[in-house]
Amino acid sequence: VTGGSSGIGKCIAIECYKQGAFITLIARDENKLLQTKKEIEKYSVNDKQVVLCISVDVSKDYEQVENVLKQAQEKLGPVDMLVNCAGTSVTGKFEDIEVNSFERLMAVNYLGSVYPSRAVITTMKERRMGRIVFVSSQAGQLGLFGYTAYSPTKFALRGLAEALQMEVKPYNIYVTVAYPPDTDTPGFAEESKTKPLETKLISETSSVCQAEQVARVIIKDAIQGNFNSSVGSDGYMLSILTSGMSPVTSITEGLQQVVCMGIFRIVGLFYLGSFDSIVRRCMMQREKSESADKTE
Repeated sequence: VTGGSSGIGKCIAIECYKQGAFITLIARDENKLLQTKKEIEKYSVNDKQVVLCISVDVSKDYEQVENVLKQAQEKLGPVDMLVNCAGTSVTGKFEDIEVNSFERLMAVNYLGSVYPSRAVITTMKERRMGRIVFVSSQAGQLGLFGYTAYSPTKFALRGLAEALQMEVKPYNIYVTVAYPPDTDTPGFAEESKTKPLETKLISETSSVCQAEQVARVIIKDAIQGNFNSSVGSDGYMLSILTSGMSPVTSITEGLQQVVCMGIFRIVGLFYLGSFDSIVRRCMMQREKSESADKTE
């Protein structure tokens, strides 16, 4: 589990450990990794289970990522499931976001998933088995005000996942893309400090999920080999609306998409209308406030 020292990544690691898995946690902060290791070990179901910690930046140097994953596989055996959960966020108006933030987010959120996946894929193909999970976001299905740096990196994961799934499916390897909503994590709390008003108001139209709930859904979908993983009714609607040419797990899933697409599109247009209305109101209030300041 990359990004496994906190948030959704940590909860995914705990969920897998509860099911008897051996865990390798990958993150940058060694102290947080060791704290998380102790927390996870409380949920062991047998004496043989191991939690291995690796401190590395998965977005910087591919050779380093490849080497540490090779070492992990030598200690614990081949990777059955890779969960790419390392990620970060920056919010703000397009013109206010520092240019290097666009580069940093693409490195962490996209390349930080490419490198670990690239490092394990050959062994998975040789074994004819494996699961790869990419943790995207609902902001990777729908571009929203304030997420011009973040959304594209999460959209990119879907393109990677679709192309990779077509390559590896004959080898009995299944790819899952998870689209969690706003989730109560340290990262979400940090992001909320700098959110523009428009982004906050749009976010408030849906509830905040608990990381434990999101983790359970992601692991269930990954084990079942589902390509899409969504949480709640809003998540289900978004997954149907944005299904496009993405793979389906069953004929039933495909039929649901065909039947529901038109209805959900109508509902979605109402949502988009309300979001546009929020943005316009905020702009008008800002202009009104600025003009009042000038007259004073």
